Amino acid sequence: MAPQADEPDATDQSDLSGSGLERLVAERRAKAAAFRARGIDPFPREFPGRVGIADVRADYDSLTPGEESDVVVRVAGRLSARRGQGKIAFLDLEDRDGKIQLWASLEQLGDEVMGALLDMDLGDLLGAEGRVARTKRGEMSIVLEKVQLLAKSLRPPPDKHAGLRDPETRYRQRYLDLMSNEEVRQAFVVRARAIAGVRSFLDTQGFIEVETPCLQPMYGGAAARPFITHHNQLDRDLYLRIAPELYLKRCIVGGLEKVYELGKDFRNEGVSYKHNPEFTMVETYEAYVDYRHVAQMLEQMVAHAAIAATGGSVVTWKEHTIDLTPPWRRVDLRTALFETSGVDVRMHADQASLRDAMRAAGYDAPESDTWAKLVDGLLTQALEPTLIQPTILMDYPLELSPFAKRTPHDPGTVERFEAFAGGMEIANAFTELNDPDDQLERFEMQQRDRAAGDDEAQPMDEDFLIALEHGMPPTGGLGLGIDRLVMLLTGASSIREVVLFPAMRT
Repeated sequence: MAPQADEPDATDQSDLSGSGLERLVAERRAKAAAFRARGIDPFPREFPGRVGIADVRADYDSLTPGEESDVVVRVAGRLSARRGQGKIAFLDLEDRDGKIQLWASLEQLGDEVMGALLDMDLGDLLGAEGRVARTKRGEMSIVLEKVQLLAKSLRPPPDKHAGLRDPETRYRQRYLDLMSNEEVRQAFVVRARAIAGVRSFLDTQGFIEVETPCLQPMYGGAAARPFITHHNQLDRDLYLRIAPELYLKRCIVGGLEKVYELGKDFRNEGVSYKHNPEFTMVETYEAYVDYRHVAQMLEQMVAHAAIAATGGSVVTWKEHTIDLTPPWRRVDLRTALFETSGVDVRMHADQASLRDAMRAAGYDAPESDTWAKLVDGLLTQALEPTLIQPTILMDYPLELSPFAKRTPHDPGTVERFEAFAGGMEIANAFTELNDPDDQLERFEMQQRDRAAGDDEAQPMDEDFLIALEHGMPPTGGLGLGIDRLVMLLTGASSIREVVLFPAMRT
């Protein structure tokens, strides 16, 4: 018989700090000991035959109020709420994808099992077996026939209604955040689906996924400071990669032609709402195409990933509705900077002149910054925050891009674009430089910047030059920031919301 009614909700409002926490932990440990004394393992090995709660809801959605199925199902999850203490009790059980009500009756379970069930604590992991029913109020439930403790929670969970409000606790103890907030769990499901979408898109386009070293004898492929470590057996310093770019280009030289790598990069830089020192990127390299082809591929890949993750290519980010559907707006970088800031960077071709022009326009321009860093700073301050809808900025000054091929119409400009959405950069791409002599000149330019104090400038990589001397075909390369893409797809305002375990200050 289906249950007749649902009782009011109740949640654990216990003191979760100091002596109150110690008391609750002691009580829960005593319950675990009591289970063991009765021959019941509070941490059994398995619960076979378990069905996901979302699947149960989908399979029995057609049940009408008051109707009960004749099929027994087994579900498992965390006890998140309990209502009732007498002959009838209602309990909420949650797994990754959903929540369902358990209906327990003394008549069905007997005194011993009912007593043990009512003695369970919020946060305990339970396995439940019974028929699916819909209450007269319309709540889908499982009419309990059997119940099993699967893991005793020795510490009380966060309050379900108040949740975790302290950001430090949320990020340092992410498991509590996941446990108490369905939206947080869903954000990481979206992340996983987006990554799968990126991979499936590239796989169907004929790319192969490769793996390159995270520990590198020479770092490169970006303007960033590396993390340095020491290998004891080899007795040499190694660098955590700041990018896989130069190794992936070696793959192109070797004839793999269409390759990508999706993985972690590491940059010893500041922490902000859009920067984490350990972050996830996908880099792609395709022979015989240029940056215009790559721009089209990027638009398609991002839209594909958005649909795979959220069901559509239009997302809500803060107060904005962002349409990721191709094609995206394209604009020349120099023109966009001038229209936004009033500063024409090509009319101020030296460091001092550009710094003065930026300061006159009200922008921060540090004395120590190179001309290239000043241009990047102007972009960050004046233009980037305005680029809410997907926008591709085309054609960058050579000084900002040591690995990009010059444009045919202007030797001071290279075929590079950056893609922006939500007021932040999400992707960077080049028509890759494949002339080894030109690449040597760029490296030498970077060495002059290093000598002038730029510790983010690319070091000389002679082995990479040797690889280029063997011949690299015309190539288009792309780097897409997975973390920032997921920020857009989930509406997150901070990268910490989409990285499970972000870097934190001690």
